[in-house]
Amino acid sequence: MSYRDENPWHFGRLGLLVASAIAYGVVGYMVIEGWGFVDALYMTVLALTAVGFTEVHPLDQGGRIFTISLIVAGVSVVVIALSIFARAIEEGGLGQRGRRRRMAKRIAQMKGHAIVCGFGRVGRTVVEELERDGVPYVVIDKDEGREHELLDGVSTYFIGDATKREDLEAAGIHRARALISAVDDDAENIFITMVARSVSATVWIVARAEQEESIDRLQTAGASRVFSPFVTAGREMAYAAIKQRVVDFIEVEAEHAAPLRLEELRIDSGSDLVGKVLGSVRGRATALAIRHADGRVEAPPSDEVTLQEGDALVLLGERDELRPLEQA
Repeated sequence: MSYRDENPWHFGRLGLLVASAIAYGVVGYMVIEGWGFVDALYMTVLALTAVGFTEVHPLDQGGRIFTISLIVAGVSVVVIALSIFARAIEEGGLGQRGRRRRMAKRIAQMKGHAIVCGFGRVGRTVVEELERDGVPYVVIDKDEGREHELLDGVSTYFIGDATKREDLEAAGIHRARALISAVDDDAENIFITMVARSVSATVWIVARAEQEESIDRLQTAGASRVFSPFVTAGREMAYAAIKQRVVDFIEVEAEHAAPLRLEELRIDSGSDLVGKVLGSVRGRATALAIRHADGRVEAPPSDEVTLQEGDALVLLGERDELRPLEQA
């Protein structure tokens, strides 16, 4: 799991060492000099902090030898503890630990989110789209050097390895609606897809393929959909050149008009839409097609069709019009 302290000097161990040094001094003064607890503690703190105040009581030879041993051993422990503590503050170690714990708690409460593996060029674009659509997400990236970028541009993340089962489970893969493998390396995307599919047989996996020959491998590994940025970009460029008006219509971003979106909504078990008539639930959105659970396709569907579990609707409309249907 990635939320561990990589520093070999854990703060708990340092605290135990300092407490042991104080206990050593208190017990020593109480046994050797016969002092009370408060006087022994006061003298121990004076010795460990080396402030140079006068002794509480005059020391005999045994007490002086003991004080030397306390200074040699105890002061070394205190100095080491303070230096490591100061370095942790300087490097943001304490804030980082707290921040990662908060992220872990936030992820544990998420449901129906998307898991984005990799925060490179493609991963950033994916995150921007998810935020635009209001979809909760978690970014997994194993490069700790990217954490400052994640802090600036990502709401929820953790530093981990998406090829590891435990890290995918920590990201909530069993509660996620989708996993997007957007790493720059095809071999790693294939491995992530294999592990993710072995962890969850139902999660929707969208994978990136840099090379065209990797598409079949990713599908074999268990990807639900595979996208090659270069192939997709080429197709969209050709489509934009041939179907200019259609592209303009779908991507309309007029100053006083909300952007239109093309969405596919699947009706799952328990959905509020099951058994309802299409015309009564679609609102102002336009139903372009419906694919029934038995494979039949109606394009365009009648407003009188009754929606059933397993149906998939293809709708065109504004984001605010489609969101109630997505929630249902």
